[in-house]
Amino acid sequence: MTLRLLSVHAHPDDESSKGAATSAYYRSRGVEVMVVSCTGGERGDILNEQLEQRAMGERDLPGLRRREMAAAARAMDIQHRWLGYVDSGMRQEDGSLPVNSFAAIPLAVSTEPLVRIIREFRPQVMITYDENGGYPHPDHVRCHEVSVSAFDAASDESAYPDAGPAWQVSKLYYDHIFNYARVQANFDELMRAEPDSPLIEQLTEMVEWMKERPARATTHVPVGEFFEARDAALRSHASQIAADSSFFFWSNDLQRRAWPYEDFERARSSVPPVDNESDLFAGIEDTE
Repeated sequence: MTLRLLSVHAHPDDESSKGAATSAYYRSRGVEVMVVSCTGGERGDILNEQLEQRAMGERDLPGLRRREMAAAARAMDIQHRWLGYVDSGMRQEDGSLPVNSFAAIPLAVSTEPLVRIIREFRPQVMITYDENGGYPHPDHVRCHEVSVSAFDAASDESAYPDAGPAWQVSKLYYDHIFNYARVQANFDELMRAEPDSPLIEQLTEMVEWMKERPARATTHVPVGEFFEARDAALRSHASQIAADSSFFFWSNDLQRRAWPYEDFERARSSVPPVDNESDLFAGIEDTE
């Protein structure tokens, strides 16, 4: 049986900050992995002051971000598809969004192209964001809504009948990679190994405000060997992620000692749940 994993994200670069090591890990196991970017990140900004391709970024940021996404896909060795919608940006003061942007389009309309991808790719496992979008960017929240809607509709023969034969995805997961337990474990290891690190004061504040985050992860995937692939994917998005980004605060060796996992919440499953789950495909090979 060919195993397939579909990961759905709001913008290019989200796939690298939220699960890139997991994607690379499953590719090493022979799993087919596809990432879907719902938008092209058109309303983003250049966040790296040292960007080498700044001239292109200022002239054509969407074009540059497409090149960056292609490089990230190569770093993870994954397939990639664009859903085709335009970045919504943040809401205006009156709560409005740009006309025809991703979060402004009716859910029933934006669900169909993802249903087509699911029915064509036929994944057993799907990853997206939780109901809060990870953080309340309109496109992240809509990414959750579209993903859940498509997860349900893909198996319904009466829904979008022209979008291909129905397909039941076995499991749906929400990304919870940026979580308190992980940050605390990395911080504790930094305190032990490098008690004089200049990062400790800054990271103390991060640990404190993260304490209030609920612990929702059910599944801890052991991906420590693939942190370098994750970092290569992150660095591919040079317009968004600088060399001194907080993504690189912790060395990979420290992270492997402290928390060599990426973490997910099992939101839906048609197979029996597994306690202390460490594999997104747990239980699937036994049922097919």
